[in-house]
Amino acid sequence: KMKRTQQGFTLIELMIVVAIIGILAAIAIPQYSNYTSRAYASGAAAEMASTRSAIAMCHQETGTFAGCNAGVRGIPTIGVTKNITAVTSVTDGVITLTTGATDTSGTGLTIVNTPTVAVGGANMVWTNTGTSCDATRGFRSGAGDCP
Repeated sequence: KMKRTQQGFTLIELMIVVAIIGILAAIAIPQYSNYTSRAYASGAAAEMASTRSAIAMCHQETGTFAGCNAGVRGIPTIGVTKNITAVTSVTDGVITLTTGATDTSGTGLTIVNTPTVAVGGANMVWTNTGTSCDATRGFRSGAGDCP
């Protein structure tokens, strides 16, 4: 008598493979979403760097942040990109915009970047008080001007 060789996979083997793929997908998809959201947030920070530099120059030349607005005194207007979905304002040195980064409900995270200079100080400190200071989907503490 000849032995019959196995001709394929059993149903239980296929079900195990599908279960493993499902578990991996359940872990990987949320992590990938968090990763791409953080990438959009950091892209937005990079794209507003020229505006921050221009605001610093405006403050150095005038001694105040008053009047350091987009479109005047060499301060460029920030364009809308995939990283910056809306620019609310650049007024008196404060940059307010919405990033392409989103929270878990799909709402865009905001950056509200406020410059300060200590009296007699030489360094400008930027503080982000927007919703992009979110360690999971935006900036971690100490990054992106987040406290």
